[in-house]
Amino acid sequence: MKVCTSLPRTAMPVSVFVLAVQLVLLAYGGQASDNVKRCKLFSESTTEVKALSLLEPLTNKSFSVDVKNDKESYTYRFQVCGEAGKTAGAGLVQIDQSAKEVETVIGLYTVTQAIGGSDWVMLIYRNGTKYDGHCSKEMRKAIVMISCNRKVDMGELRVVLEDRDKERDCFYLFELDSSAVCPALPSQLSAGSIILIIGFVVLSVYLIAGFLYQRLVVGAKGVEQFPNYVFWTQVGNLAADGCNFVCRTRGPEEEPPTYSGVSTEPEEEPEERDDHLLPM
Repeated sequence: MKVCTSLPRTAMPVSVFVLAVQLVLLAYGGQASDNVKRCKLFSESTTEVKALSLLEPLTNKSFSVDVKNDKESYTYRFQVCGEAGKTAGAGLVQIDQSAKEVETVIGLYTVTQAIGGSDWVMLIYRNGTKYDGHCSKEMRKAIVMISCNRKVDMGELRVVLEDRDKERDCFYLFELDSSAVCPALPSQLSAGSIILIIGFVVLSVYLIAGFLYQRLVVGAKGVEQFPNYVFWTQVGNLAADGCNFVCRTRGPEEEPPTYSGVSTEPEEEPEERDDHLLPM
């Protein structure tokens, strides 16, 4: 007996769309993280992982620099967590141009240490090719100092020195400028500017939404399309009434009592009648 289960027709496109979006996000996110994860850190500490993650924009990019003198001619090639030469796992190599391009591994990205500062990251590749007669024949080590420079995305690789005149802990030191390790710039907007921007956006939304509602839903025409038109026409009177109520310091004025003054014109005297003096 077969039991068939199927999704509704309306749910299948939605499910397929959600699955496709998830696959795209996973593919993009996995690709971005895998580029850095190719570097094998000594310790998976939070600080080292954070410092190494800053170098994600520099992955899959090859950097090279030529160094020449009277007797020697070398080319140094470097990649962040990537193959810099023919040797597997080599993150930084030295190619001897005067000896049929013999490749010497300076450091492996599979043995990495990352140290981060406020505006720099120090990337250390270890376990390179052993010295022939220097530094007690220990393995070579490459130190790449990547410093903040907001003017360039990826600068040029520079050779600083090769410190091999000691018994232990010899290294090659390189420099590289990049904006990838620069700290985020603080916001240049003040609190007042942010409030003004928010207020302007809210006012714009109010006017546009209110205009569309009055025109399309209510069917208003002319100036009546303005949202709350009646209210805004009375704002001046309301403000005046409020100011009068708040700022008034005494009660309503009473009319002063009136007094009859002395008139300069002679008043008419009442007519005297002497009818009562006549004999009856």
